[in-house]
Amino acid sequence: MAGILGILLGGLGIHKFHLGYTREGVIQLILGFLCIGSSIGVIEGIIYLTQSDEDFVATCITGKKGWL
Repeated sequence: MAGILGILLGGLGIHKFHLGYTREGVIQLILGFLCIGSSIGVIEGIIYLTQSDEDFVATCITGKKGWL
């Protein structure tokens, strides 16, 4: 779900809010207004979708890695 949200609504940081990263979501929302956040969201969405489930859980859920 986070990968799809990253691709479709990445500029708004919705995927960050979905994962529980409020601070990173607000930063990405601000960057979205500067036309930088959407490209970051698309890249992160693709990374999320190409990772295995175990890698995704290890980095985003367990490891609390908020950026790329």
